[in-house]
Parts: sequence; structure tokens; C-alpha cells
Amino acid sequence: MGSTEKMRSWLSSARGQLFGLWLLLALSATATAYLFWQFYSLTAARQIAEGQGVAARACLAIGDRYRFYTTGWSASSPEVEPAVLRADLTAVAASALSRFPGVEGGVWKRTEGALAYAFPTYEGSGSKTDVPAAELPAIQRVNEDALATDLPADRMQQGRSQTLIVHACPLSGPLADLTAWTMTRVYTWAGPAYDRLRWGLALTAFTVVISTVLLAVVLIGWTRRVTGLQQRLGEQGALDLPRLPPTGDLDLDRLVMALNAAGERLQEARHQAGSAERLAAVGRLSAGLAHEIRNPLAAMRLKAENALASDDPARSRASLQSTLEQITRLETLLRNLLATTQRKALDVAEIDLLALLQRRADLHRELAERKGVTLEILGTSTPIVAGGDDAEISRAVDNLLLNAIEASPPGGKIALSAWREEKSAIIRIQDEGPGVDPPLAPRLFEPFVTGRAEGTGLGLAIVREIARAHDGEARYKLLENGAAFEIELPCPRS
Repeated sequence: MGSTEKMRSWLSSARGQLFGLWLLLALSATATAYLFWQFYSLTAARQIAEGQGVAARACLAIGDRYRFYTTGWSASSPEVEPAVLRADLTAVAASALSRFPGVEGGVWKRTEGALAYAFPTYEGSGSKTDVPAAELPAIQRVNEDALATDLPADRMQQGRSQTLIVHACPLSGPLADLTAWTMTRVYTWAGPAYDRLRWGLALTAFTVVISTVLLAVVLIGWTRRVTGLQQRLGEQGALDLPRLPPTGDLDLDRLVMALNAAGERLQEARHQAGSAERLAAVGRLSAGLAHEIRNPLAAMRLKAENALASDDPARSRASLQSTLEQITRLETLLRNLLATTQRKALDVAEIDLLALLQRRADLHRELAERKGVTLEILGTSTPIVAGGDDAEISRAVDNLLLNAIEASPPGGKIALSAWREEKSAIIRIQDEGPGVDPPLAPRLFEPFVTGRAEGTGLGLAIVREIARAHDGEARYKLLENGAAFEIELPCPRS
């Protein structure tokens, strides 16, 4: 599965969708916090400071226009009609203040008061031509301060919803006792509407942040619960569904209850299937055992009848000798049968499997050579170590090796090998024989199942029981050029 498909699959899951919702809330909380911080960074003090700067620059602009207007005047009091002078100074103020939105102002003379007034950016229904009467005392005082000190002066009047800023600066030129003045208002939004807006923004930011945190907590807890369920369900070696504990989440607990109920039904079904399989195995074992015992008993009965009917001592002795051989055969059969049904305590130790295979091959090499079969140990000089009972594993290897010698054609080769895997070690006995009939393969390790007419069908059953006694397994594999039997054993913990 490619990365794009994995991403689509993850986004379509409940976990991915919850994460996407959390991400959107987190971005919303971040944006809200940023806007709220920006809103409060523009405090009233900062706005007032900016308003003072705008008023001062606007006053300097009037002074520049005034100096340009009086350029070339030689007399200190030129002969200009008062009405014309007022109109010219009003034009000067309007030209200077046109670049400063929300700023009004004009020219002030100590003895005459306001000579000019302009508010070119006024947004009302008409133009304003008169000095605001309510602010006139403040305008007068700030101009008097500027004339008295010959320096720029400021005055502020704080209101609930706005701050009035008045600025004055002396004008140098042919006309004496003149000042330029400017006035602007800074709206600090103080008042009930501003308070409601502020508390609304604060509440919005708080709820968004809390929602983001709560969703993150829910998402983390839900993810942990789902991961815990996944780990429990994925436990290695669990043949049945594990019993899952409650998670504390109502929706997940419904799923847990359904899985537990399904696990109970599965376990019950497995028990019933196991019982049926055991009964079937007992039936097959009984049938096989009856078949294997019937032949020796028939032979013993025949020999006994011959001995009773004959007066020849030699013939009677031969009959008794044959009877003893059949009894020995029955004892061997029963001993092997018990080996497949009764597990004895294992003497477990670390075993070098390659060395064990070498010993077993040396033991049976003469028999193999008589049949023209070659035994070969495959592997490296590095020991392959597993935990097990040396005598029992040797017995299992002997059974497999003898079967391989019987199945190998003359001139064939038998390869014995061992290697390590992640959590186990593997022993393999591989021959070049034809293998077993396919219909017989699934039941090959059951008692009395054999592909040889002279076999009892207990050798492979013993091999499987020895492997399972070590918490391992035995298996058969059909290869292109022969067959192989493997024994899987657990590796010792390092």
C-alpha cells in the first residue's frame, strides 16, 4: 500500500477524522488568540500616542504651507485685507490637513483668536467651517501655551468613549503672535458596547481553547484505549479471542462486550470441535490398534494350536519361539503407543543442533551406505543452539532419519541441516524419495497412519509428540526433488 493510500485510509478512519477536527480547533484557537492579542496590543495609550504624533505632523504641515504662503513678504505687517487673509489662511490649513484623515485645525492669533479653520476630511453631510464651540476653551489654552513658551504644546481631554487631542505650534513669519493648531479624536471604545465586545471575544477565545484541550484529551485517551485493544487482540500464541477488560468508554465497551461474547462462542465451538476431533482420533487409534494387535494374536493362536497338535518337541519349541517374537512385537507396539500419548518430564538444556545431527548421522551412516545412500550435514561452523531434551530430540531425529533412508532410492542423498529463525530453531531431514501420497499428507503425524506396508505408523506420531512437548511442532514438506521433515524448537532466551 502506497503512502497516498495509507493517508487516505487513515483520514477515513474515526481516529483520523477526530484528529482533523482537533487540528481545525487548534488552528481556530491559535487564530483567535492571535487576533485577541492584536486587539489588546492596540491599547488606549498606544492609540493616544499615535494620535498625538498625527496631530503634531499635521501642525508642522500647516506651518510649512504658511511659510510657503508668506514667501516674498518684506513688510512685517503687509497690507492684506482681513477677509482675504482669513480666506488665504483657511486655504493654507485645508491644503495641509487634506493628507491627515480625521484631523481638523487652523491658524490662531493671540488678540483675535481663530483666523482660519478647516476640516477637509470631515465625513458629515456638509463641510465644517466653524471652530467647534465645545472644544474652543481647550483650543484657546493650548495656543496660549504655545505662544507663551514659543514651543509646541499639547492638551488632552479624556472622555468615556474618546480622547480629544489638541496640538499647537508657533508660526514664524511676517505676522506676529500666530500659531497653528490641530485637533483629532482617538476612539478608545470605552463604554458598555466596548465591554461587551471585549468580554465576547474573551469568552470566544476561552471556549475555543478549552474545546481544543478537551478534544485533545478525548482523542489521546480514545487512541490509547484502541491501541490497548489492538495489542490484546494481536497477542501472539492466543488461539482464542482474549478476554478484553472494559475501557471506560461507553461506545468502545459495547464493542468489547461483543468481542468477548464472540470469543466465548468461539471457545465453546473450539471445545466442541476438539471433543469431536478427540473422539475421531480415539476411533482411528482404536481401529489402528485393533489391526496391529490382531495380526500378532492370530499368529500366536496358530502357533499355539500347531504346538498342541504336534508331538514333535522341535516343532513345539519353534512355535513357542515364534510366539515370543510376536509378544515382543506387541510390547514394542504398546511402548511406542504409550510414547505418543504420555509425555515424560524433559531434561531441558542447551543443545548444539548441528553437533546432534552429526552424531545421529554417524550412528546410521553404515546402514545408509549399505543402501547406497549418502548422508550430508549442511551448515556452518557456527553452533545452532536450542533448548530441549537431548535424548528425546535424538530419538525424533533417529525416526526421521531411518524413514528417510528407507524412502531414498539407491544413490540418493539425505541432507541434514539446522538454522536459526527469529524465535525458533529448525531441524530439517531432506531426502530424494518420492514423498507420501497427497491424500495421506494431512494425517501423516496421526498414530497408525503410514505409507509403508510394513510400518506401524507410530514413528512420525512420536516425532510430533516430542516436538510439542518442547512447545514446538513437526511438519512435512513436499519438495521438487524429494521430501523434507522439519522439527521446530524454541530458542533459549538470551
